[in-house]
Amino acid sequence: MDRPLRIAFVAYRGNMQCGGQGIYLWFLARELARQGHAVDVIVGPPYPDPMPFAGSVTRVENEMFWAKWFLKDWGRFFHAERPFRVFQPLHFYELAASRLGFLPEPFAFSLRALGRVAARLRAGARYDVIHDVQCLGYGLLGLRAMGLPVVTTVHHPLTVDRRASFVRDESLIEAIGTMQFYPIGMQGFVARRLERVITSSEASAAQIQADFGVRPERIAMLGNGLDTDLFSPDPGVSRAERELLCIGRASDPNKGIRTLVRALARLPDDVRLTLVDSPDSEARKWAAELGCGDRLHLAGRVPTEELVHLYRRAALVVVPSRYEGFGLPAVEAMACGAPVVTTNAGALPEVVKVGGGGTTVPRDDPEALSRAIAALLDEPERRRRLGAEARPRVAEAYAWPRIAERTAEIYRQTTQR
Repeated sequence: MDRPLRIAFVAYRGNMQCGGQGIYLWFLARELARQGHAVDVIVGPPYPDPMPFAGSVTRVENEMFWAKWFLKDWGRFFHAERPFRVFQPLHFYELAASRLGFLPEPFAFSLRALGRVAARLRAGARYDVIHDVQCLGYGLLGLRAMGLPVVTTVHHPLTVDRRASFVRDESLIEAIGTMQFYPIGMQGFVARRLERVITSSEASAAQIQADFGVRPERIAMLGNGLDTDLFSPDPGVSRAERELLCIGRASDPNKGIRTLVRALARLPDDVRLTLVDSPDSEARKWAAELGCGDRLHLAGRVPTEELVHLYRRAALVVVPSRYEGFGLPAVEAMACGAPVVTTNAGALPEVVKVGGGGTTVPRDDPEALSRAIAALLDEPERRRRLGAEARPRVAEAYAWPRIAERTAEIYRQTTQR
């Protein structure tokens, strides 16, 4: 029998509200601990929810100067108690890089994480593997130089976000800002030098190969995990027969929200859309311009329990993305017994094929999207059947125990090299 592993996670953002990396960190660490492995976590802000299953959680400071600069929050650049801290090397680097339009967070965090791991080793800690969650900063190479195996998880390379930003940019100045903001050169350089890169789909694996130059044999495609106990059907909740649900921010061009609003305008007047996005989302303006503003409800940020309820009561869930490295909302929806209509972008055809719970249409095509939605809305029995058949399939493929076991196997392969 294999002995339990000693794992240190490093993640530059840890809260579930900051995106998929926070969800991935919390649930994977919990499941590995449940399976008997020893887990420590070194994490930057926004910090995760309590992690009682971890041996230790080390919070790494980050001044977030880039965010403060973006928000024009000048007053928080200096601390009343320690006004000269800003002149410490890493703090000053973050301030200067932010002022020049760069994202310094991954690099600065990786150096701080290197220091924290080194301190733990000096205190007697021992690790079989370091697992980075999408930071890919130069500090990881320092961990490798110390003889520690390092693997990383990349849900999709930042090149995807950069391309989406280029679509949104309206001037050459904005495009230049986009070009310099993302630390793509550093992340590709580091990714090519780590033992393994874990990702969640064939589509994201192909993107990592193409954009970061990582050799195929170094990429492990494991799928993403899902809490199948939480995301589950509830026969006591009735589905709203003409209500659509979408999870995505209009501010992210990759989510394709504008295409969905255009599709909504083509649908009958009794069809309503609940969009999990902020109340000031630009989707409100788009819907008003197209005459369907009264049929759009912006739910804001919702806690997980309420999100599950929304999945359980929606007639169907729409994922209109222009790119998805995995497509977690589609999987969550099918786990809750809801049928889905997605685009054919990125990994979405893969997850819909696994679940068998819906249909795909070309991306950026509101007419095709509206036709697919209308067809499913008009066939309640087909919707019920698709949702019922998808639930056991996605539960088998993406349950966290299965993903954790496969991840531990990658760790063992890495340590045996």
